[in-house]
Amino acid sequence: MQMMTKRGIQWLSAAADDPEECRALWARNPRSPYTLPTGRLFDVVVIEQRVGLETFEQLDRRGLPMGPVLADWGTKQVGFFLPSKSRARFEDKVTGETPDPPEYRHLGPESLVVVPGPMPLSGDRYAWLRAPMRRPEANPARLGALAAMFVAAASVVSRADRYGEEHDKADPTSADASRVRQGDTHAG
Repeated sequence: MQMMTKRGIQWLSAAADDPEECRALWARNPRSPYTLPTGRLFDVVVIEQRVGLETFEQLDRRGLPMGPVLADWGTKQVGFFLPSKSRARFEDKVTGETPDPPEYRHLGPESLVVVPGPMPLSGDRYAWLRAPMRRPEANPARLGALAAMFVAAASVVSRADRYGEEHDKADPTSADASRVRQGDTHAG
């Protein structure tokens, strides 16, 4: 879990309808989440938690460019911050990766997102996986990196789910083999 820097707070709160009110709330309670409009300073791509966490892990492990990333443990979703007005470009990148894109929501103009406070604690509903440290740098590779890792992560999670379904089916030989491994070899 990460905490925002002062410059990150300045950048993120600037998206609020009343930036001073947002900063005052966070000064009183740095754990307090805040609802911000998207589409002004940033858009947010919202992905189901398992795919979102895998996407974040792949981006982070490979050192690929990414902006702030939040988690909403209550709704089991992960949000990736992108430059504002990036919906069409992101959709193009995702469909360039696969003709059958995984499910996601793109929050742009006229949408809202609940962001964690600057210093969330373990156990809070909203957390920063990657907190805003400053205004994110303009990097055209961010959209492509997120699209590629999102599609790859969705594939990994889907294959893992199929593997579990295939191996959860009753297999009479596996029950016998399990008893032998556990030392239950007595004859009935």
